[in-house]
Amino acid sequence: MSGPPTPGPGRLVVRGRCHDERGSALIEVVWLGVLLLLPMLWIVLSVFEVQRGAFSVEAAARSAARAYALAGEDALGRSRAEAAARQALADQGLAEAPLDVRVSCTTPPACHSGTSVITVVVGTQVDLPLLPDVLGAGQPTFALDATHTVPIGRFQEVAAP
Repeated sequence: MSGPPTPGPGRLVVRGRCHDERGSALIEVVWLGVLLLLPMLWIVLSVFEVQRGAFSVEAAARSAARAYALAGEDALGRSRAEAAARQALADQGLAEAPLDVRVSCTTPPACHSGTSVITVVVGTQVDLPLLPDVLGAGQPTFALDATHTVPIGRFQEVAAP
């Protein structure tokens, strides 16, 4: 005589039938791993992208300040500063990134006078990877800026009056 099935190890009896649960833990671990791995992967890639942008914007600010200080006049200095900042961003793979270069000095309007100190602020933004255009607001970005200050006399000889 055969009665209702008796549960054995790894078996569950539901309404008179035996269901084997072996292997279900593996499926749960795989799904949980995928659900946790994808956000962690995005976080790591985003941190790397922002760090690359931070290094490049710092180098761009330093290069732009030096290029401005080495130029003979303010108008030429502004164009050289922007070109140097663009090149520094391109060296790090951010050639297409937006660029904002702001120059200020302690002796306006002529920044290339003897004791002037030049401050260059370079701003840009990096796109966060693997994120689509959410709700039509454009691809998510992270804004970065860096400042570098250079005294004019450091890179240029000042004639005595």
